[in-house]
Amino acid sequence: MQILLFFSIFSPVFSLDLPISQIADDSLLRIKLTETDPWFTDTPGSVLARRARIEYLENGERVEVRAEAGREEFMIILSRELMGGRIAADKNPGVPRGGTGRFLSWAQGSWILTRRIDNGAPILIRVFLCSDQNAYIQFRPFTSEKCYMDVILYGGYIVRSLPLGVPFERLYTMPLNEILKLAGNKFPRRYFEPELEDYSDQRKLITQIRGRLGELRYTDDGAIDENGNYVFIDTLQRQSAASAGLNCSGFTKWLIDGILRPVTGKRLSIPPLKAAFGSRGSSFTDLWEESRDPHFGLDWIRNLAAEANGVLRSNVYRNLEEFEVRSEIFSAVSILENRSFVIRSYPGFLENAGYGVEGLYPLLYSLAIDEPYKFYLAAVNNEFGAPITRENPRGGPRLRQYFHVAALFPYFDEYGIFRIVVFESASETLFSSFRRRYPGHYINIVQIPAAAAFDP
Repeated sequence: MQILLFFSIFSPVFSLDLPISQIADDSLLRIKLTETDPWFTDTPGSVLARRARIEYLENGERVEVRAEAGREEFMIILSRELMGGRIAADKNPGVPRGGTGRFLSWAQGSWILTRRIDNGAPILIRVFLCSDQNAYIQFRPFTSEKCYMDVILYGGYIVRSLPLGVPFERLYTMPLNEILKLAGNKFPRRYFEPELEDYSDQRKLITQIRGRLGELRYTDDGAIDENGNYVFIDTLQRQSAASAGLNCSGFTKWLIDGILRPVTGKRLSIPPLKAAFGSRGSSFTDLWEESRDPHFGLDWIRNLAAEANGVLRSNVYRNLEEFEVRSEIFSAVSILENRSFVIRSYPGFLENAGYGVEGLYPLLYSLAIDEPYKFYLAAVNNEFGAPITRENPRGGPRLRQYFHVAALFPYFDEYGIFRIVVFESASETLFSSFRRRYPGHYINIVQIPAAAAFDP
């Protein structure tokens, strides 16, 4: 079944949301649209012929009621007025919350009913608990006495097909908080209520890193050693001053040096970062360690994470199980296939691989909520076969190789907007392009404490 409503993944301009319990109740308006002015139950033709209009809630907030048609479905949309504002951050003063005059279908509190266009049958209700088109709850018909509830964050289903003990049509008029009570503790409220102050260190660190990127350039196999010299990672020989720079691995070392040097007064040495760390590979891949170095990126980020967690937290946190991300809160994701979105099961963390890139967005969103004081180093990997050459006409076996590393910063800005900053290879890149670059690949990630001081 194709659902008409789907939003592309990008961040809204601004928003300042309330706790869910404080979202203005619109159940009286929905009773009106069910009984006295039946948008929810009238024939499709009649509903689609109506003009959009502005309604007022009891507290004075405005809602635009409108209908939109697709090929097979149509929607009755109760778009709340998007509220603007900003928390005080760094030197920027706070801005009081207030209406913006924009009525967006994903503004906090917006409520959408999707119906079939041929017979008017209801298909779906979607409710936005925060001003983000990629984070919402939805309800689907089940039986005459029950409906299903889903909770979706950036394409990841953290709750899927949870039965609720009310008929689907009863949701037309129920207050939102009564609906959520039906789900009890199975509704993960915290994922819609970030504490914006918790991300101040991340925001400061990101600003400082951006301010230093202009000093850097990309050079293959380049890094800065413990003495501050630009060298090649493989040989440790000095680079030419005219072309000195960093590759992806050298850049992540530069970044970790930047948060550790204010504490330790020194930079990390390169050779220990290349050492094998923890379980990886097998007796088969051991045979190719020297010629193919398949686990270089994985070992590199694990060693960096061990140093960062050991220094900034305690030596207890140098252990792999303390800093490597190995769990997730969702088991299915929505994936674009042949220009339609389908739901696919998601296996989560896989030993010797990490996470499929298709689940990286909801994973980072959930980590931003659950671990607000952290950022992440990522090792990108996939299976590769050695190229066929004259000396090796049969090529080599397919091995999983960790060939690229990057730093990922999932956080909420002072407007309450979820963002992911990507730093890699001496530059900043868009997360959307990072994901598109590696379809079908896997990402192994480790946690790093986000220290506000930065001096590489």
